[in-house]
Amino acid sequence: MLKKNYLAIIVLLLCSGVYAQQDKLLTHFVYDKMSINPGKTGVDMYNSICATSIYRNQWDKVNGAPNSAVLNVEANLAKYFPGGVGLAFYHDAIGFARQNNLLLNYSYPISIGNAGTLGVGVGLGIINYGMNPEWVPPTQNPDNSLPAGFAATNLDANFGVYFSGKDFNVGFSSTHLSESLLKQSVNGFSQNYQTARHYYLMGGKTFKKTFGGDIDAQILMRTDLIKFSADINGRYIYSLKDDKQVYGGITYRTSDAIAVMLGFTPISKLTIGYSYDLTLNKLTTISRGSHEMVVKYCVFLKDKPVPSARHPRWL
Repeated sequence: MLKKNYLAIIVLLLCSGVYAQQDKLLTHFVYDKMSINPGKTGVDMYNSICATSIYRNQWDKVNGAPNSAVLNVEANLAKYFPGGVGLAFYHDAIGFARQNNLLLNYSYPISIGNAGTLGVGVGLGIINYGMNPEWVPPTQNPDNSLPAGFAATNLDANFGVYFSGKDFNVGFSSTHLSESLLKQSVNGFSQNYQTARHYYLMGGKTFKKTFGGDIDAQILMRTDLIKFSADINGRYIYSLKDDKQVYGGITYRTSDAIAVMLGFTPISKLTIGYSYDLTLNKLTTISRGSHEMVVKYCVFLKDKPVPSARHPRWL
């Protein structure tokens, strides 16, 4: 129990005036590309709207460990609007700290002949950070230097390019371009949270009709120029009757975890997935791993009817 309490304290201290890797880590990053690369918004889609929700309970049973929630909504209404639009919301709770990001994405598609489509996108929105610590100092000798609760909001911006080919994809993006400083003075004690610019390189390829199904391989590399990590995952997707699918796979995150992924598409519009991460870092002795759930639902819109003309003689 003492080790678990130490973790919560360490996380809070690191979040006070910190400049380090802050963005979320998701095993199902294949369903979250839009929030870290606005160029992906609407690409790989046609005349449809998709909503994706992901919940992650990291380092289960560790006090103050991260809990993350994601909601992405993206649309490609090619018949009505040039480009893709999307809304990305992210909530993260670590120890006493809470972070919320809300961005509106737009991606402009550029057709590269028969090779594929290049999406160039931007995301604009806000980032909110706050914490509400509950310290238990000695009652007769309180420590006024301990940080008090505060909250601040500032602008946030992302940029990305994403290319989608016939059976492969590649993208580069950067988040928190403004590197906004969130600060507030409480009881004469100045507190601040410095957002750090992150860089992402992603890529993937689908090997179709392999061992009776499809093999989808994806990689995501991230860095804030201080730390670097990479996720590598592969899923075997097997198609059933009536557009139903099942998938199973494995993910490896450098110096952190190895995960098992399972998913099911009961109908063509709905995908449900789950993953369990086995912790490989220094928390392996106290963590019971990480759990992640994903639900994705798409609505496919009908094309505009093509008007027809008839000769008055044949009416």
